[in-house]
Amino acid sequence: MQRDKTRVVILTEGLRIEGDIGLLPGVRLTDYMTESKIFLAVSNVTVSDHNGHQQLNGPLINVHRDKIVVIMPVAEAEDL
Repeated sequence: MQRDKTRVVILTEGLRIEGDIGLLPGVRLTDYMTESKIFLAVSNVTVSDHNGHQQLNGPLINVHRDKIVVIMPVAEAEDL
């Protein structure tokens, strides 16, 4: 089944991660998080500290699910 790329912002205690995750059509981000394994694959990634200083960017990183404080689609984050 084809996954849709969804651009998300992930906040950990010390980092802001922006990248793409693959969601199946019709699956809510909350359901994705509930069903995910211990690591989330995030592609096309930019990682910054909370002061906006870029730490790294790359094609793919794995983020430990238990380290995530906030995750939301970029489209919603831009409305804040």
